[in-house]
Amino acid sequence: MTRKRVSVVSGGAGFVPSHICDRLIEKGHKVICVDNLITGKTANVRHLLKNKDFEFVRRDVSRPFTIKGPVDHVLHCASPASPVDYLENPIETLLVGSHATHHLLEMARVKRAIFLLTSTSEVYGDPQEHPQKETYWGHVNPNGPRSVYDEAKRYAEAMTFAYHRTHKVDVRVVRIFNTYGPRMNLHDGRVVPNFIYQALKGKPLTVYGSGRQTRSFCYVEDEVEGILRLLFSKVAGPINIGNPDEFTVMDFAKMVLELSGSKSRIVHKPLPQDDPRQRCPDITLARTRLGWEPRVDLREGLLKTIAWFKQNLE
Repeated sequence: MTRKRVSVVSGGAGFVPSHICDRLIEKGHKVICVDNLITGKTANVRHLLKNKDFEFVRRDVSRPFTIKGPVDHVLHCASPASPVDYLENPIETLLVGSHATHHLLEMARVKRAIFLLTSTSEVYGDPQEHPQKETYWGHVNPNGPRSVYDEAKRYAEAMTFAYHRTHKVDVRVVRIFNTYGPRMNLHDGRVVPNFIYQALKGKPLTVYGSGRQTRSFCYVEDEVEGILRLLFSKVAGPINIGNPDEFTVMDFAKMVLELSGSKSRIVHKPLPQDDPRQRCPDITLARTRLGWEPRVDLREGLLKTIAWFKQNLE
């Protein structure tokens, strides 16, 4: 009898990783979700807890740990990802990018497993190239408040490829751009939950700066599909997975007001330090190497996300 493939997912109770756990189980994997719940939530995986192919382990992956038996995939998704979270947990963010990456790469080396790192568009910083290709080295302030996240991910990428070159570990690196959808933390400070929460509560929508800065938004189902196509490919990366459709923050705020039916007004506040002026992926590699591109347009995805927020706010 063929055994099930085993996938270890660090940070698996987080927003995007919990959807990854769902999809891996759908594909017939046994999933071991490891999370210390600093920013992850058991509610995101509660529906899986009675599934015989799902195991939840509460543990800080920045400290060494072992998994008994064979492991086929190690997906390192653990990290605070929103400015609110990583500014409240700066040391933990740096440790999960450094120590945890090392421990999980060691696990992949010993188990001869494929290692996937969920990196981020933040490695590009406030980019001077637009849209951002994977070959762009970035424009990052190494000492600013955002550096705890930016540099942790840049270091994690460097460690990943060092293990690939030195120990021949089979690696994948995905750079995730703005992702939204059900299970987002209602109060994580990012633009999508901020605007939807404020709109549904009748509060003013907070736009930082002029609102002319741009973002691109990828629905979580599309994002996870791209990540798993990378995992099951022969492509090491790094590779951008995100939606190349670009919107100004102001236009996005107006769309949230329209789709939510909110009468909230828009207010402006000063732009945070090192906030990117433009953020949009070049997904040529994803299209040509993985056959992937996003399918859910922003209006459709926002309607689903607003409905989820309404249900959870109630």
